[in-house]
Amino acid sequence: MKIMRPLGAVGIAASAFLLAACGSDPAASNSSASSPAAPAASGTAQIDCGGKSPLSGEGSTAQKNAIDVFTLAYGKQCSGQQVNYTASGSGAGVKQFNGNQVDFGGSDSPATGADLEGATKRCASPAWNIPMVVGPVAVAYKLQGVDKLTLTPTVIAKIFNGGIKNWNDPAIKAVKGNEASTFPNKPIQVISRSDESGTTDNFQKYLGAAAKGVWTQGAGKKFNGGVGNGASGSNGVATAVKAADGAITYVEGAFAKDGITPAMIDSGSGGVEMTAQNVAKSLDSAKFLHDGTNDLALDLNGIYASNVPGAYPLLLTTYEIVCSKYSNPDVAKALKAFLNTAATTGQQQLSSKGYVPIPQSLQDKVLTAIKAIS
Repeated sequence: MKIMRPLGAVGIAASAFLLAACGSDPAASNSSASSPAAPAASGTAQIDCGGKSPLSGEGSTAQKNAIDVFTLAYGKQCSGQQVNYTASGSGAGVKQFNGNQVDFGGSDSPATGADLEGATKRCASPAWNIPMVVGPVAVAYKLQGVDKLTLTPTVIAKIFNGGIKNWNDPAIKAVKGNEASTFPNKPIQVISRSDESGTTDNFQKYLGAAAKGVWTQGAGKKFNGGVGNGASGSNGVATAVKAADGAITYVEGAFAKDGITPAMIDSGSGGVEMTAQNVAKSLDSAKFLHDGTNDLALDLNGIYASNVPGAYPLLLTTYEIVCSKYSNPDVAKALKAFLNTAATTGQQQLSSKGYVPIPQSLQDKVLTAIKAIS
């Protein structure tokens, strides 16, 4: 897969998704004076600065670090322009967007069904999912004496629905790559998200596709496994695992560090490490739910159920869900400048944040959709 290298960057960049708000705009919609267009760098879109400042957004905690990078790049690209983003979880982001409280929201899964209907009603025009950040989801654990762990989708599903309760369960030992490890007779402490989360939705969709018949709990933004304890936000579950030997969780790859370890996943072709290159390889088979439109919601089920050697299949995409047409042109102008910056200049700054680059072909579609916002 051809990897995007914005502005000639050769490192790996990150990508994430946002849910953007549309339609009638929040009351606090201070507009700055229109600024001259910033010059377009090689390989980027023309940035027409100006419009509302600050823009407001809320939602996904998974993309918070990426949004911080995008905001900094946007401020440099368009002097004086700001974005205020509250990381409260994907469910809250959708609600705030549909409730006309923010200019955009952030979600780790695309707005579909009733959520998309609510967004379209808010916008009084079609609402679009625009992927901006892609990142791996880690099955991250803390277990003294076990520095390397490989899990299959079936074993992961059984851990998170209570079918496997102890670390010395024979099913864990039997996974290829775990033969040399000594697993203690210790209960597995499952930590899940207590808040509504797109990460939870993606994780459960992964289990439903990759461990069909074993994970029968369904998907959705609420954890359905029925075991363990919950913690709020990505940082919350990571912190909970760090504090408890024998704990395990699902969390964005950027948070699987400093005391917790991501497991390798064996989908049938051997254990695959969670690296940007391995995640990028799995994106080769990505398809769109609404092909041929500017709603760029990805259909990840094919990736989740795949068995491509060397491909890490457990990932999420965070989206900007935006209005195709805003009632306030100042919001549209500022949002287009922000998203253009995020999709180009901002990408090269994300390699250190644990995200994965979007392919050039996806970047082209993203820029086309942004251009069409009015």
